[in-house]
Amino acid sequence: MDIERAQLTLFTELAEIARTLGSPHRLMLLQHVAQGARSVERLAELTGLSMANASQHLQHLKRSNLVATERDGKRVLYSIASGPINEVLGALTRLAEHQRAEIQSVISDSLTQRDRLEGISREELLERLRESSVTLLDVRPREEFEMGHLPGAINIPAEVLEEHLSMLPQDHEVVAYCRGPHCVLSTSAVDTLRQNGIKARLLDTGFPEWKAAGLTIETGA
Repeated sequence: MDIERAQLTLFTELAEIARTLGSPHRLMLLQHVAQGARSVERLAELTGLSMANASQHLQHLKRSNLVATERDGKRVLYSIASGPINEVLGALTRLAEHQRAEIQSVISDSLTQRDRLEGISREELLERLRESSVTLLDVRPREEFEMGHLPGAINIPAEVLEEHLSMLPQDHEVVAYCRGPHCVLSTSAVDTLRQNGIKARLLDTGFPEWKAAGLTIETGA
């Protein structure tokens, strides 16, 4: 009976987390706070929610220990809580890809493109960084870059990359990354670089996974 009670307690906790995550708006909010700490005002703007709705969803996430808060003067900033939350989001994405044909059709072109682009693992990238034999390119928006990025990375947002290719070395391999393994910004960036004669590869993860692994990051411009 004790075992049954313990199992019920465990699955009750899992069900509560599942209920909290059962909202597209909360999943969107989690994706944004995974990039760095943000205020409710900025999160409302990014997700298209009203301030009241964004605040309500964030409180649900906080009660389930999925986001944490900190004070910055009079503002309250929300960030991803400790634990394998990025891994949970990644697992949900993979499950959705497997089960839902309409989601698969949306991302299939991107995944097919990623398959034909040679990637680089986190371990290999760390070795290349130690050798100073690679240039890191962060193609996320400037705001996300300034909140945190891989050491020594250059920030050129994907939408303006073609206009700023001169900022990149022509004789040095470039490794592009963005928000995670399913972020199409880096895929598009590598295609653009290669079309312009620059040797380029994808990082097979993104900034949230790098940060979650406890690796060194930098902040600011």
